[in-house]
Amino acid sequence: MDFTVNHQALAYLVSAILFIFGLKGLTHPSTARRGNFYAMLGMLIAIVATLLGRDVQSYGFIVAGIAGGAVIGVIVALRIQMTAMPQLVAALHSFVGLAAVLVGIGTFLHKQDAGLLNAVLMGEISAGVVIGAITFTGSIIAFGKLQGLLSGAPVKFRGQHLLNALLALATIGLAVHFAMTGSLLSLLLMTLLAFTLGVTLIIPIGGADMPVIISMLNSYSGWAAAATGFTLHNDLLIIVGALVGCSGAILSFIMCKAMNRSILNVIFGGFGSSSGAGDSAGAQAAEKGVKSAAVEDAVYWMEDAGKVIIVPGYGMAVAQAQHSLKELMELLEARGVEVKFAIHPVAGRMPGHMNVLLAEADIPYDRVLEMDEINPEFPSTDVVLVVGANDVVNPAAKEDKTSPIYGMPILDAGRARQVYFLKRSMRPGYSGVDNLLFYQDNTSLIFGDAKETIDGMNSALKGGGH
Repeated sequence: MDFTVNHQALAYLVSAILFIFGLKGLTHPSTARRGNFYAMLGMLIAIVATLLGRDVQSYGFIVAGIAGGAVIGVIVALRIQMTAMPQLVAALHSFVGLAAVLVGIGTFLHKQDAGLLNAVLMGEISAGVVIGAITFTGSIIAFGKLQGLLSGAPVKFRGQHLLNALLALATIGLAVHFAMTGSLLSLLLMTLLAFTLGVTLIIPIGGADMPVIISMLNSYSGWAAAATGFTLHNDLLIIVGALVGCSGAILSFIMCKAMNRSILNVIFGGFGSSSGAGDSAGAQAAEKGVKSAAVEDAVYWMEDAGKVIIVPGYGMAVAQAQHSLKELMELLEARGVEVKFAIHPVAGRMPGHMNVLLAEADIPYDRVLEMDEINPEFPSTDVVLVVGANDVVNPAAKEDKTSPIYGMPILDAGRARQVYFLKRSMRPGYSGVDNLLFYQDNTSLIFGDAKETIDGMNSALKGGGH
């Protein structure tokens, strides 16, 4: 039986339904594996249906591209560390953006030779190319910041917002001119300005806002794919692009709400370079000094505790300490201690970063609680163990009106009886803001590698403690 247009449409419908089920599954760690399976199955059906379509005239370059991409994908998947997952996501977003640009330009050149250009098609090409170009260079800058190739601090200069506005207006003007005239020069200039705009939009955004930026770029990549779907008259690409674009936008809104900031404030007011004014509460608290503790001190408190809450952060990811934390949880629970994990929406470098790491260590989902669920429990908690988190537990968000993170909802770790803070050094978090929790009377810092420190705690607990 020939694979007709109707067969392809039916296959695309099944794929779209599977993608929706995939997104639904990804809303909770317990169903995420099943959601990934649905999404992969949907993509497999979509690829096969596309390859069997009548528009495909030759399979040579397609097979070579699939084979090459598969080899690269497998190698990257096997070698990538969980700490590098945010920058990998940013890199993948850049591929989607670049693909949209290339497809747009290629479609224009092909249709121009065939004499099939019209204003609607050129408008669709303009949308795909502009969004794709901004996504590409913006994602490259985000990758550079996350990978440490570029400074995580915001890059600002006088007239920056005016420059962005002029670039945006010029890009839109060229897009309109291209849609009306089909000018190749307008297309190329529009693409160049959109590439530039992607850079100038992202460089002023600091490290503290990077989780939101990753989510926002995810949304951009979705809209770029949707615009490309219109260009190629591919219904499934339109549906998938809209799903990704909408879900990324919703997630960006949720992340901004968790930071008590608007998306415009993130884009045009990024922070992350300084620790605040010299006479701020952080500077005053720093004069008090901090208390340093040993592993044995923390073990003494924890094994006699009724409840222990662990707050993971990016430092846990760097040290790959999640498996050691799983063992610590089991050892404490064997002594009758209640152990829970507290997750802030923007902990780590991307949405859900900590949840993925804890799931990797097979920590039960019912032990992992989000900020709104866990915050009321801190006052009744004996010990809070902060593992490499920083900004998400910083009381400056509530107490220091001069702090850039003031107003951001935080995990109320400081309200517990005792806080042990695992850190390599006194350096501030990714936002560059000094952490007032270091200087509270009920806080002690344990310096060193997080995994080695937790392994030491586990050894002490196995040895019988005190």
